[in-house]
Amino acid sequence: MSRLHTGLALLALAASGARAADGLEQRGEWRASASALQAAGAGPLAEAARLRPGLVAPAADQALAELEWQARWHGLSAELWLGGRGRAGGHRQTEGRVNELYHAGEAADWAWSLGKKRVGWDVGYGFRPNDVVAQEPRRTLLAVAAEGRPLLMAERFWGADQALSLVWANPQHAGGGQPDPRGAGESALAARFYHRSGPLDAHAFGRWGRHSRASAGLAAAWVASDALALHASWRALQRHDGWQADTAAGSAPVAASPWSLRSGGGTRQYLLGLSWTGLAHQSVLLEAWHDGTAPSDATWSAWRARNLALVQAGRQAGLNPGGRMALAGNLAWQADPLAGPGLRRDQWFARLAWQPAPWQLSLDALYTPADRGLLLTAGLQWQGDRWRVNAAWRQATGPADALLMQLPVRRTAVLALARPF
Repeated sequence: MSRLHTGLALLALAASGARAADGLEQRGEWRASASALQAAGAGPLAEAARLRPGLVAPAADQALAELEWQARWHGLSAELWLGGRGRAGGHRQTEGRVNELYHAGEAADWAWSLGKKRVGWDVGYGFRPNDVVAQEPRRTLLAVAAEGRPLLMAERFWGADQALSLVWANPQHAGGGQPDPRGAGESALAARFYHRSGPLDAHAFGRWGRHSRASAGLAAAWVASDALALHASWRALQRHDGWQADTAAGSAPVAASPWSLRSGGGTRQYLLGLSWTGLAHQSVLLEAWHDGTAPSDATWSAWRARNLALVQAGRQAGLNPGGRMALAGNLAWQADPLAGPGLRRDQWFARLAWQPAPWQLSLDALYTPADRGLLLTAGLQWQGDRWRVNAAWRQATGPADALLMQLPVRRTAVLALARPF
């Protein structure tokens, strides 16, 4: 943990005794959680572990203790996260980060913010094509406070029906570097215009990135009735980054991973969704989306063919230790593209929820029609006057060759306890 994180931790403890008259507003939460993971018995990492035991660290159960502290004082806002993690086998790790630290003010008709801040845009739940600043991970097992981005932001409002937001994200990377940051760390200019007309919320987005160049998008949310709402989002990109393999690698072992994030041409992302809410606090959410930045079906077919070739070579009788090591390493590299935010370009999502106070229950399913993979997630929450208890479970299922079945972890269960202060 850096000196900055340590200093902020001490500041949080010191501020707990500050008087309300000082103008300091603060709150925080303590959390403790335990997770149990079941490693997949198939997939490139599992095959690598069979060829060379100990090469790949197995999925391990873990316990996590967290402190989240938020404070506001005369236009200055801060959010600090500290965590202590213990994994099966005795490995312990202390972590810390500043999620937000920014100053906000007003000048003429504009509001501005300078520092590290979360700026989340778009209307989707499972996927957000126009989340061009925060680029937050979606569908986490437990709700977590995402890390903000360094930025300079200016906003102007015309009543409650119109707003314009201008953002310079990651200005510290404007001069490039080695390597030049990509994704959420890329230096970029972004804009959003919002307009409300009765039951319709409309958004227009624009972005120019140092590396990815131009993109533009539209989004809308329409409240059709007291129970039904529809939403949609669309974005066109001039460039995108995606996982690609070195075509020279073929199916033979190589000395370095053939997979890397490379620049591609223009593509599209879009989402359609609807939500229904009943009188008994039950709800249904349905979404379908296309993500042109995910690897193509042809890319995954080549990936699967290379996997099969490496596995078959590894099962040959009389393979020497050096050859087994090379094959195991190459199989482990085959897991690289599985770490992307989206595996398949087309995905369907459904979520059922029911909130009979003080309980909240949910069940959702992510389906990939290209290979019929299915990721099921169930959640349970109890909220008391002070304490909150969460339990969650996630399971990958489907045909053996589905990409979701190739992920390193097949099943995850989490139990968490939280209390504010």
